[in-house]
Amino acid sequence: MEIVINEKKLKIDIANTFIKRLLGLMFQKEIKKGLFFPNTGSIHTFFMRSNIDIIMLNKENIVVYYEKNVSKNRIIIKKEAQHTIELPPNYPLNIQIGDRLIFK
Repeated sequence: MEIVINEKKLKIDIANTFIKRLLGLMFQKEIKKGLFFPNTGSIHTFFMRSNIDIIMLNKENIVVYYEKNVSKNRIIIKKEAQHTIELPPNYPLNIQIGDRLIFK
C-alpha cells in the first residue's frame, strides 16, 4: 500500500493479521518501511531496537498526532485517533496536524 503525504509517496505494510499487529516493528534492528495499523488509536514502543516516527489519523485520515523520533518504552494513546502509522526514525516528511493523507 502507498500513502501520499504532501505529494510524496511512501510504501507501507498493513498490520492486518494478529502476528503483524502483535509484533509491529518490535525487535527490528533497522526499520526500512512504515507499518499501518488500521483501527488502532494507541501503541507502545516496548521491545523496540530503534526509535520510530508516529502518525495517528482520525476516521477521515486527517493527522491528529505526529511525533518524530519516539524513544522506546513509551505508551501513546489518542482517543480521537482511528489509525496509526509507524515509520522509520526521523523520516523526512513535511507533515502537520490537520493534514489529510491519501491511501492508494
